[in-house]
Amino acid sequence: MNQEFLYIFIIIALGYLLKRLNVLQEKDGEVIAKLIFKITLPALVLVTLDSAKIETSLTFIPVIVLIYGIVTSFLGFFVFKKEERELRGSFLMVSLGFNVGLFAFPLVSAIWGKAGLLYFGMFDVGTSFIVFGIAYILGSYFSVEGLSLKPIEILKKLGKSVPLMTYVIATVLNFSHIHLPDTVIAVASKISGANMPLSLLLLGLYLNFRFEKQFIKPMLKVLTFRYGLGLLFGVALYFFLPLGQMLRYTILIGLLLPVATSAITFAVEFKYSNHSIGLMATISNITMIISIGILYIFANFIL
Repeated sequence: MNQEFLYIFIIIALGYLLKRLNVLQEKDGEVIAKLIFKITLPALVLVTLDSAKIETSLTFIPVIVLIYGIVTSFLGFFVFKKEERELRGSFLMVSLGFNVGLFAFPLVSAIWGKAGLLYFGMFDVGTSFIVFGIAYILGSYFSVEGLSLKPIEILKKLGKSVPLMTYVIATVLNFSHIHLPDTVIAVASKISGANMPLSLLLLGLYLNFRFEKQFIKPMLKVLTFRYGLGLLFGVALYFFLPLGQMLRYTILIGLLLPVATSAITFAVEFKYSNHSIGLMATISNITMIISIGILYIFANFIL
């Protein structure tokens, strides 16, 4: 397991080194991210769900994640109530949602293989509804222009999420016992092989160890809220949920994953200030480092 994590760290470090040497820039990450979200990740989902046996208990995962997102948003309203309007929206967006596709999948694959990807895939379904539903609404509500959303706009956001739609279609096919042609799966399998290295290189590109001193206090507040709440709920559900161990592991680890990258995208869309966007980016980077440490400890000292 240590060797697997060594390879992972090397690829992440390579991405960071390429950025420092100006071989690649952060803006190049947008293209890589599109390749992952629209091609390699959907291919991985198709391959994983085509041959997997989805147990009924797995459907509890997205439901639990969605309920957790609702609880977090309500608690966040009170925790951040004294913050300025825009900062309140920023803090709520980075407190909701998790980076599953880019961050968790490569590490989960190294720890549990395809079996782990199936569980975290279901976790990602719940995350998608939180990110494109709750976080998007709150981000818009606390923007300068205020809330200007209609239910149909939220549905369009969800419908445009290629990974989410792939999950839905692949799950329906799985429950219907319909398998895709062998040629399609073979091609998808080849494409999905690029998901891990591309995701890890992208993490390296987005790593940034610099942050302004003025970010320290608000950053600590958000991190304490996000990880404190995630740890509290994760541990409680692990010990009290009457479900399989892998499912409980998924919930426990999933609630401690980094900030969803879409939070920053939403902030740009809603015309948040550069100060707020910079703070969100810093928090996102810190959560990646923290979560890598959590997964490393979990894989080497708990499993």
